[in-house]
Amino acid sequence: MSGPSENLFKTALDELGGVLARMDEGSIDAACKLLADAGQIVVYGCGREALQVKGFAMRLYHLGLPVSVVGDMTTPPLGPGDVFLSSSGPGETSTVLTLMQVARNVGATNLLLTAQAGGSAAGLADTTLLIPAQTMADDQGLQKTSVLPMGSVFEGALFLLFEVMVLKLKSLTGASPEAMRARHTNME
Repeated sequence: MSGPSENLFKTALDELGGVLARMDEGSIDAACKLLADAGQIVVYGCGREALQVKGFAMRLYHLGLPVSVVGDMTTPPLGPGDVFLSSSGPGETSTVLTLMQVARNVGATNLLLTAQAGGSAAGLADTTLLIPAQTMADDQGLQKTSVLPMGSVFEGALFLLFEVMVLKLKSLTGASPEAMRARHTNME
């Protein structure tokens, strides 16, 4: 069966594959090492990026890593040896910039996921994972590169990137599938 929807799926998947193929594997490995060695990990993202970041936080917890999400009542304070992971596709998200400055002021390491290497957020980052995807910063006019709306290709790339990072972190931490499953909530 072939039709317009099939072509849209193929186009979207090709776009996502193209974005991920342009990512730097060494940077991904360095980010995973940073997370594996962190005293505490606190994560943050805005909008639909937040959904991807929260899903990643869940998997970090399943791996046995000490992780919290900004805004949760149980989020600990950060300090030296800790990592603040934030996502700002457009690189100028005001809340991300403020939280990155707070993390920097207390000596935590800023790990940023962005599509804008020249954005303000990248200037505050200690480590940047550049995801070369369309975001709301460049989704109109001649800058538009994706059939998907607004920042969807960035958000989709986040999901796939995080899944690969989980596999790399599983290897780094020695977490078994059984241990990960044992940490899954029983409150659903």
